[in-house]
Amino acid sequence: MCDIYTGIEGKNMEITYVTGNWAKVLSAKMFFDPIGIKINNIKIDCPEIQADTFEKVAGYSAKYASDKLKCNVIKNDSGLVIPALKGFPGVYTHPVEDMLGEDGILKLMEGITDRRAYFVECIAYCPYGGEPVTFTARTYGTIACAKSGTHGWSWDYIFVPDGVDKTLANYEDEERLKMWSTDALASLADYLNKSNFKKII
Repeated sequence: MCDIYTGIEGKNMEITYVTGNWAKVLSAKMFFDPIGIKINNIKIDCPEIQADTFEKVAGYSAKYASDKLKCNVIKNDSGLVIPALKGFPGVYTHPVEDMLGEDGILKLMEGITDRRAYFVECIAYCPYGGEPVTFTARTYGTIACAKSGTHGWSWDYIFVPDGVDKTLANYEDEERLKMWSTDALASLADYLNKSNFKKII
């Protein structure tokens, strides 16, 4: 059984996940529900600064959202990193997705034998009135030689996670969720338990 923690005012904490992605919300609930942290969500437009790290991008957006919504928030930034392309698209994943998409990445990868890749997910937590802290996870795999599958979206059609031999798009939602690293969420949950709460049970 998990320990239960409460905030300094004696009330269970609430955090707003700034996303419209149900899978992200579900993953967060799996970590925070058992320790008494309520997760709700809202989708709002947040500025994404051009920066050299995922941490800076996520942190800036989290601070913006927390100030705007006047509450504790979680905001994430993620991206695809391909070492053979010198880390491209990296922090530019979102605009590259709009401009090139998975077909463009496959074109860039033509003739390249080193097809290793990984997804970075950076989660930023910003308490209202405070400064953001960030936690990062990586999901490793390879870039397929061709698109396949009918589930998911975008990079799911070309990314093969380590441990399986098909792209993410070949797996149903429930299976696909299990293939992503949850290290960032686990680290955030641990941080909140140790730093922001007092134990009541």
